[in-house]
Amino acid sequence: MSKHIGSNFDDFLKEESMHEEVTAAAVKRVIAWQFAQAMKAQKVSKTEMAARMHTSRMVVNRLLDESDTSVTLATLARASVALGTPLRFELGSRVV
Repeated sequence: MSKHIGSNFDDFLKEESMHEEVTAAAVKRVIAWQFAQAMKAQKVSKTEMAARMHTSRMVVNRLLDESDTSVTLATLARASVALGTPLRFELGSRVV
């Protein structure tokens, strides 16, 4: 009998010490997708985005890389300003 039967997925991830890692990866996928969509809607290339952010194209590549969870708040803020979009973070309880 599996020790995980009857538990939810979050409980399983916590028991396996993977919750933070999986959560960070999921959040970064959403962030990367949202910036990519905003860039596409405004027809902004990676090179133009880097120029607007006053940074290198490598930083933009890391911003858009779904698997790179090491992006800084400063980078997120610069990207948001570069696209003229508000940057919002929300912490709160989830409905299960």
